[in-house]
Amino acid sequence: MRLLLALLLLLGAAPTLAADPRLLTADQALQEDAALYAAQFEVSPAEALARLKQQQASIPLTDRLRIQYRDRLASIAVEHRPDWRVVVRLTGAGLPADFDATQAGLTIPVRFQDGYNSSRTLALRILDAERSALPGLIPGYRGAGVDPASGGLVVMQRPSTDLRPTPELEQALFDRLGIPVRIRRLEATMFNSSAIGGGRIEGAVAGQRYRCTTGFVVRNPAGEVGVTTAAHCPDELSWRGPTGEERALTMAGAWGNAEHDVQVHTGIGSAEGLVFSDSAKIIVRPITSWATRPMTRVGDWLCHRGESSGYACAVVELTDFAPPGELCGGLCAASWVTLAGPACRSGDSGAPIFLGSTAYGVLKGGAYLADRSCAFSYYQSVDYLPDGWRVVTAPAAASEFLLARAR
Repeated sequence: MRLLLALLLLLGAAPTLAADPRLLTADQALQEDAALYAAQFEVSPAEALARLKQQQASIPLTDRLRIQYRDRLASIAVEHRPDWRVVVRLTGAGLPADFDATQAGLTIPVRFQDGYNSSRTLALRILDAERSALPGLIPGYRGAGVDPASGGLVVMQRPSTDLRPTPELEQALFDRLGIPVRIRRLEATMFNSSAIGGGRIEGAVAGQRYRCTTGFVVRNPAGEVGVTTAAHCPDELSWRGPTGEERALTMAGAWGNAEHDVQVHTGIGSAEGLVFSDSAKIIVRPITSWATRPMTRVGDWLCHRGESSGYACAVVELTDFAPPGELCGGLCAASWVTLAGPACRSGDSGAPIFLGSTAYGVLKGGAYLADRSCAFSYYQSVDYLPDGWRVVTAPAAASEFLLARAR
C-alpha cells in the first residue's frame, strides 16, 4: 500500500492506473528502451541493448575528449549507422588517429574528422552575443542552436516568411557572423507544451482547469522533498487520485527564465525515486542516477513519458538550442536540448526525460507542424534544477527491495 501511495504522489495517477503497478529493475528499464531502439534502427534487441550500454559507458570517455580537444572541438556526436560509434569533429587540419577504447568492459569506437570552420565555443559565444538581433535579421525566426554538423549555427525559420533562396540567406548570415550558418526551414509553430499531463496534477488559471505532467522527485539541502513540473503550469496544483481523492500541493518555487522552466511542489508525502515508463501507466522504473547537459551528446537515444504521446524515444538533435525569446520570459539561453520528432504532442509539458534508470531532464515544449505532428521537442536538463534541488534516486538495493514489495 505504501508503495502504491508513493507512486500516486510521485506522478499523480490517472484513473487508468493499475492497482498493482509493475516495477522494473534498472536492467529491465534499459531493455524496454532498447526495444524501441531496435525498431527505430532495424537491429536485433540484443544489438540494441548492447549499443545503449555503449552509450552509457562512453560518457566518461567523451567528457575527457571534450576537455582534451576543447580548443578545436566542433562537436562530439553519437552515430548509429552503419555501426554505433562516437565521432569527434575538430576545426583546422591535423587528424588524430582513430581508436577503440574500452569502458566498463565494452568497446567504444572513436572516429575523428577535421577541417571544420568553427568551434562549439566560438559558436556559443556568437549565438549569445547575437541572439537578440537574430529575430530582426531573419523573418520567421524560430530559434537557433549550435550545429553539430558544422560547428556553426543552425537557425530555424518559417519558409513562408522569407522569399530569399536559402543559400543567399546563409551567405548573408555568414558575412554577418563569420561562422557557417545552416537554415532549417519548417512551417512549424513553437510553444510550451500545454498543461495536460501525465498525472492528474490539476490547477486553474483565469477560471480554466489545466492538468500537468510531473517529472522527477527532488530534494533540497534542507531535506524537503518535492516533485517537478513545468513552470508554465498553474501555481496552485492538487493531486487527484484514481478514485477521485484530492490532495493540495504546496509550491516551493517556480523558475521560468532564460534557462529554466521548472517548478517544485511539496506536500507529496513519502515518495520514492520512481517514474512511470509506459503509455498505460502500469509500469514504473527506478531512477538511480542522472546525466547533465555536458554529458549529453548529439545522437544519444533518450526516452520520455508524457500524457499525450505516452512512452516514446528519440535521438538528441541539438544540445545547445535557444528557443525564440518570448518562450523564456525574454531571451532564451542556448541551454536547451532538442529531441527529434514525431514522438511529442501538446500535453507532455513537464514530462520526465530518461534512459534506463538515468534522469536527463524535464520537457518544456515543441515545434508543431500544421497537421499538429511534432518536428522536435526540447527539454531542460536536470543540471538546471534550481537552488540546490537534486533528483531523488532509488539505489539499486532499494530498487530490489521495492520490487520485492511490489510482487
